[in-house]
Amino acid sequence: MENAKIAKIRNFGIVAHIDAGKTTTTERILFYTGMTHKIGEVHDGAAVMDFMKQEQERGITISSAAITVNWKNNQFNIIDTPGHIDFTLEVERSLRVLDGIVMVFCAVGGVEPQSETVWHQADEHKVPRISFINKMDRLGSDIHGTVEAMNEMLGANAILFQLPIGSEDSFRGIIDLVRMKAYTYQDLEVTEIPIPEELVKEAEKYRDLLVEKVSDFDEELMEKYLEGSAISEEDIIKAARHAVLNLCITPVFVGSAFKNKGVRLLLDAVSDYLPSPLDRGIVNGVDVKDAELHLSRKPEISGPTAALAFKITNDPYVGQQTFVRVYSGEIKSGTYVFNPVKGRRERIGRIYRIHAKDRQEVDSLVAGDIGALIGMKYTTTGDTLCCEDKPIILESITYPDTVLDMSVAPQNKKDREKLSVALGKIALEDPSFKVHYDEETDETVISGMGELHLEVIVDRLKTEYKLEVEVGAPKVGYRESITREAEGEQRYKKQTGGKGQFAHILFRIEPNPGEGLVFENHVKGGNIPREYIPAVESEFFRVAANGIFAEYPMVDVKFVLIDGSYHAVDSSEMAFRSCTRIALREIIHKAAPQLLEPLMKLEINCPDEYMGDVIGDVNKRRGNIDKMRRHRKGSQKLSGNVPLKEMFGYASALRTITSGRANFSMEFNKYTPVPKDVEKEILDSLKENK
Repeated sequence: MENAKIAKIRNFGIVAHIDAGKTTTTERILFYTGMTHKIGEVHDGAAVMDFMKQEQERGITISSAAITVNWKNNQFNIIDTPGHIDFTLEVERSLRVLDGIVMVFCAVGGVEPQSETVWHQADEHKVPRISFINKMDRLGSDIHGTVEAMNEMLGANAILFQLPIGSEDSFRGIIDLVRMKAYTYQDLEVTEIPIPEELVKEAEKYRDLLVEKVSDFDEELMEKYLEGSAISEEDIIKAARHAVLNLCITPVFVGSAFKNKGVRLLLDAVSDYLPSPLDRGIVNGVDVKDAELHLSRKPEISGPTAALAFKITNDPYVGQQTFVRVYSGEIKSGTYVFNPVKGRRERIGRIYRIHAKDRQEVDSLVAGDIGALIGMKYTTTGDTLCCEDKPIILESITYPDTVLDMSVAPQNKKDREKLSVALGKIALEDPSFKVHYDEETDETVISGMGELHLEVIVDRLKTEYKLEVEVGAPKVGYRESITREAEGEQRYKKQTGGKGQFAHILFRIEPNPGEGLVFENHVKGGNIPREYIPAVESEFFRVAANGIFAEYPMVDVKFVLIDGSYHAVDSSEMAFRSCTRIALREIIHKAAPQLLEPLMKLEINCPDEYMGDVIGDVNKRRGNIDKMRRHRKGSQKLSGNVPLKEMFGYASALRTITSGRANFSMEFNKYTPVPKDVEKEILDSLKENK
């Protein structure tokens, strides 16, 4: 009985490039499932899923929104995710807890930059997917070109499960190739009709192609196909579902969400092809005391509780909401759960099913459910919640590095504490946002994923927290590292009248490309007592995090503690900390330090006639274009890399160069050495500002 309930659940996300129509598609889903009685439009700022003021003003999704709806006896837990690269963490943490996704492509734009990024994120999480080619009514729509691009650029093995009736202005309906039925649309009404005579041969051709491709993954269907036996829609659905769950194919559905065409058939496809929690099977984790001991939990309501907190929001009416995906067992309001990451018990005050900005209180969430808990005091994004007698730590969520810094200060000094509290709440909600206080400059510094990310956060401070703030110009989040090995010796001795301080270390620092900061202890024979080694280690990490030669966080350096000595009376943890700090500052220049800057992966959709000017401008910005491919007729997709430092204000520059006809996206690629002349300029600027 409990399996039958879980089998009816579909946890899926709507994901795509910005402006492909994700939120519009989700708004139609809410309407057709009876969740809303009026269709909200993104361009009117009235979309239910885009309920933040910043989303409504910009017409884009910023925060992933969760909603629960019902469709033909199935429970759909849907997450509408952002399409802008600055909010990629929202996609990452959504993919971590979803069982499947609907990938939306624009029929005109095809496979766009963020589509590729999200697709590869879904590959990493092994999330099954179906696709919806939206905007079939738009001028320049090209279903076959989009499918070809999906196969070429994403390796999607995309297969048409539907064909459009007409295209662009004449797009009026859809042919279902599985059921061999046709549907036409008039406003909100859908009518089943015979397949138009002029499209029968094409429909038969593509159905045969569909069966041929799907039969590769199902022996029974292959046998029927080769024997020429009758093949039912149930045969195709069963075989295709198996292929989707095993990431072998991507079924392609078509429509125009804005014109109310194809969304109901898409909902049927979600039921038919995307997995239930049972299909996704067990979730893996590790033992609380031994990270080498692997554990697992089955999707069973009667099993031990295991849930993952994947998002935190602050609601003005109910306070902090902790969004969780329950993998096993049951979570009930008024009871306790255990957070093994924090080692704390948490009492669940209330439980809600979320309907975007509205909510419905429920008594419990069971295996497969997604909902929000009220009353969590210690739990943060990525933490596990489980039962105390059978603890498990589920795989957490990885956060991308920030690439842009900006100083922020309240206009009224009395609001300093209020600003600190507000920034703390935002950082709790969004782990890709960081905040720290710079003692030397007496500034509060916020760090994020890009200009739009920080712009939205500053806007939230003003609107949600009623804080008038002043912001400094955006600053690039540089890193520092070393290029050669260096050995050193440091003796720290201080006499202050009473007990003195003594520490002595021999050490080596060396480049550690791609491996981060690493500490190794090679001390033998107790020359440095064991209790002082952690002081050396923690001071290395602390100094490296604050920067040594340019005050930027250090990366990819190994510190090897070789030997040393101590004094029975004067040595202490504090002495070894001081000794390590001085040693690092004195040796850094022997190790040939270098400054690293964020290099961004840049993609530009550019009309042919502007290509020379656009490439020339990228070259002036110390960037390079290394790949060009046909985007659509009269347009190329340019791909390359460019330093973030050179990209401030690029949107305006590109509009000017191309008369507003080109668009671009960029995402963090890697850190790369700064040219020496630019490094000197940056270091000189730092000295001047001290």
